[in-house]
Amino acid sequence: MFYDRAKIYVKGGDGGNGIVAFRREKYIPEGGPCGGDGGKGGNVIIEADEGLRTLIDFKYRQHYKGERGQHGQGKGMHGKKGTDLTMRVPLGTVVRDAETGELVADIVSQGQKVIVAKGGRGGRGNTRFVSSNNRVPDFAENGEPGRERWLILELKLLADVGLVGFPNAGKSTLISRVSAAKPKIADYPFTTLSPNLGMVRVGEGESFVWADIPGLIEGAHTGAGLGHHFLRHLERTKVLIHVVDISEQPDRTPWEDFAIINQELKAYKEDLSHRPQIVAANKMDLPGGEERLLEFKDKIGPGYEVFPISAVTGKGLEPLIQRALELVRTAEKEIPAPVETEIRQVKVIPQERFKISRNDAGFFVVSGEEVEKHVAMTDFNNDAAVRRLQRIFKVMGLDQALREKGAKAGDVIQISSLEFDFAD
Repeated sequence: MFYDRAKIYVKGGDGGNGIVAFRREKYIPEGGPCGGDGGKGGNVIIEADEGLRTLIDFKYRQHYKGERGQHGQGKGMHGKKGTDLTMRVPLGTVVRDAETGELVADIVSQGQKVIVAKGGRGGRGNTRFVSSNNRVPDFAENGEPGRERWLILELKLLADVGLVGFPNAGKSTLISRVSAAKPKIADYPFTTLSPNLGMVRVGEGESFVWADIPGLIEGAHTGAGLGHHFLRHLERTKVLIHVVDISEQPDRTPWEDFAIINQELKAYKEDLSHRPQIVAANKMDLPGGEERLLEFKDKIGPGYEVFPISAVTGKGLEPLIQRALELVRTAEKEIPAPVETEIRQVKVIPQERFKISRNDAGFFVVSGEEVEKHVAMTDFNNDAAVRRLQRIFKVMGLDQALREKGAKAGDVIQISSLEFDFAD
């Protein structure tokens, strides 16, 4: 089964907790702190695998999490790093953030790896907090939570040549004739419901990839007939072969079909209308083919190369394949060479460290990545750790900002899922 779109949840592993520990060795009655750090959480990684052709694995499993880092131990021993989780996807997969639509990764080369959810930092043990003012710290940090988010995976086939045309124009028969692909073929519209890839071999050691795109209909660029799902597979093709049914149709003509499909390509993405395109006038083995071919060429004008073929008998396929190969070679040469990146000046714009708002219950709601991280990494069962969090908030200016917003003693302050009483 072919699946070219999936929505998944990814979460990096949480960092392990640092611990509070002290040396208890013979002849050392007042040993110092020796609590080790927690291990870093495992990342969630996407890796390209050219052996895959579909996103079907993500239909049956939607949640992916990196392993949590191990907690620190006494005698200064640090916790082990959590194991990374690697997900393999086909070449041509585009990864986007489901909430913002931001492009996370474009997977185009074998072995390419992208971290899509970082594991959290391990919490520091009490050894890390020794200072001239505090020789025996009795607190440690919890591990930082791993990053979590929903992602959209979309597969855009990587093919040299894309076959386009109306349903039942003969695209599947054509690709089965020139490659080892075995698509479903039948005499009714929308036989092909998913793209098919085929390797076309030309001579000794030379080949290119064809993609049979399911038949398009009028309105495809708006999503009609699953148009969006099919059209995106053409975005990476170098050359288009427009397969036209040249046989007699009761309610439409070949040149009308040709014009409609080209209009849909242009409406979906302007760039597709400028892609090299040749025409395969199919079903020339049927009666009246020669007459309709002449009329077809006259209607569409001299701007297109037309190759009369019969996908069923194989007649005319060799010139079509050779011309497609020439266009693919030309397109590859015209791909611009990478240029050195210009030196750019980056201006850092400081962001607010936190935001304060009021909810319907009258609580003061404090949000912000830095504040929420400090809360998540605090052990609220340890009084010393809580006092440290209070000092951090004071240095950040959170206490003063709450007063300026009107907070008074006894008011409820909400940070993440926790609630605190404001004490002035």
